[in-house]
Amino acid sequence: MVNRGTLGPLSVCMTSLRHKALLLMNIYCLGRNLTTASSSSLLPVKLPAQREVHFWYVLPDEVKSTNLLNRYLEILSPCEKESILTMREEQIKKRALLARALVRTTLARYHTNCQIDPKSLKFRKNNYGKPELDLQYADDWSLPPLHFNISHTSSLIACGVTVGSAIGIDVEEKQRRLKNDTLAFAQRFFSPCEIEMLTHIVDPELRLQEFIKLWTLKEAYVKALGKGFSASPFKTFTVRLGDHVKGNIHAPPHMISKAHDITVESSDDLQNPSSNWQFGLLELAGSHYAAVCIEQDSIDAGNGSIPIDLTLRKTIPYVEDECISATDSAVVIGGLTRLSVCD
Repeated sequence: MVNRGTLGPLSVCMTSLRHKALLLMNIYCLGRNLTTASSSSLLPVKLPAQREVHFWYVLPDEVKSTNLLNRYLEILSPCEKESILTMREEQIKKRALLARALVRTTLARYHTNCQIDPKSLKFRKNNYGKPELDLQYADDWSLPPLHFNISHTSSLIACGVTVGSAIGIDVEEKQRRLKNDTLAFAQRFFSPCEIEMLTHIVDPELRLQEFIKLWTLKEAYVKALGKGFSASPFKTFTVRLGDHVKGNIHAPPHMISKAHDITVESSDDLQNPSSNWQFGLLELAGSHYAAVCIEQDSIDAGNGSIPIDLTLRKTIPYVEDECISATDSAVVIGGLTRLSVCD
């Protein structure tokens, strides 16, 4: 289990960096729920605040313009282009293109006066292969310490963004089907505690839905750690959901979820859940589960009474951005999380 403990001066430094970035990034966000972007620019967006996550997503089926797809291709690096153009299956190629374009266009919005060309952004990978924004190439101190993570299914691609806090996200289709029996599949990957929980669910469909929720949360946690599945096997930790999460999927979307007891526990120390990580679980677009996991600052760790503020935007980069809040399009179903209204 990862437990970074008290970071002391480092935490103060990160807080100072965040405040400096917020002051330097005095730009305006989306002013309306639905905003049409110009054909040549991306609308700038304010940086996420402390304990805030910006969650952007695109539905591949809504992107049909060949000209627009070609434009996305032009903002990629040569290596990204080559990787996509060598793919044979057209739908896989399209999803890969949209994923890379979503990351670049999203991160470019947060820079001063939106002067950063999405094509100029550079990335690196950590020791486990997780992509990170590489700011070493730039001398501009106004560039904020952005963290991001991306996830995609065949029908939805998402990018989560924070400032100064590690983040992992995952999206899964609610109608996902397993080749094997749910319990048989869970026994291959899940912890004994999670398997026991699933065993007590008699209805096969409800059991499958709980499996998908757990998988989504576990995937988000592993990605937030930045180590990947091979370095953090799912069996080595347990995610516990609040009891009411199982059935209460129709709570008002603006309401703070009462299931604040989504916790993660190491299989070696089940009595001591980590306070370093906080989760949000929601039903998105009526068809997907989405999980967010963020690392808390040392000064906030253990303060479970403060919710994650989650700002959702559906986008077609260079075409339109739609703020999603307090609608049936997004329903919080777990974690101490609230949907925020776009500025």
